[in-house]
Amino acid sequence: MASQFFTRLGQLGLGIAVVGGVVNSALYNVDGGHRAIIFDRFQGIKPNVVGEGTHFFIPWVQKPIIFDVRSRPRNVPVITGSKDLQNVNITLRILFRPIPDSLPNIFTTLGVDYEERVLPSITNEILKAIVAQFDAMWMVLPPLECITDAVEQLVLALVSEDLTERASQFGLLLDDISITHLTFGKEFTMAVEMKQVAQQEAERARYLVEKAEQMKKAAVISAEGDSAAATLLAKSFGDAGEGLVELRRIEAAEDIAYQLSKSRNIIYLPQGQSTLLNLPNN
Repeated sequence: MASQFFTRLGQLGLGIAVVGGVVNSALYNVDGGHRAIIFDRFQGIKPNVVGEGTHFFIPWVQKPIIFDVRSRPRNVPVITGSKDLQNVNITLRILFRPIPDSLPNIFTTLGVDYEERVLPSITNEILKAIVAQFDAMWMVLPPLECITDAVEQLVLALVSEDLTERASQFGLLLDDISITHLTFGKEFTMAVEMKQVAQQEAERARYLVEKAEQMKKAAVISAEGDSAAATLLAKSFGDAGEGLVELRRIEAAEDIAYQLSKSRNIIYLPQGQSTLLNLPNN
């Protein structure tokens, strides 16, 4: 009896282990930020999208395929041409994620590497169409001379609108689009630099011309002032007569006496020495 009991107990334990193994192999987990779709060998891709958590599937008959639905960045470099046939190198940084309800269709039409098949293609298409609307010289030197900033914002707005709409056709959401790199061909860049140098030289020449004009005006004003002063002085001589001459002579003599008094070689002014004080009145 005891041996039969232990035999049945062993069989029961083995059965439980087998059942546990089967059950465990029929479970799969969907982590946070992920979604799953089920491939059925008889029905193909099921239309339902499985959310986060632990779920059952039929081993061998069904296979879960898990997708990351969180936003991910991708840099897409594009070489395109402007309206005036200049090469433009642009790199877009795209933050994208798949639309969860579109995962069955994405897998059926594009596969698990959908971003490799979609993003470079549509980005290249949209950028070529938009950049071709602008001249490269206008993109580098806008009317307000804000180097590339204003144009980048305009190009980015057009690209964002068209690219978002185009990506939605493939079941993708674009959370953010930015231009991380914008350069032009070597020859065009050198031409732009030469033009900027020429503009700076022209500004410097204009400054020198304006400076000369201001100095000329200042000289004219100074001459006019000297002429007016001479006229007033002549008028004063005519009106004041001998009195003004005498005042100027006394002021000059006072200044000479002050300067001589500071000299170590002269202690006093000898009488009869020739100073302005002894000048004749006539």
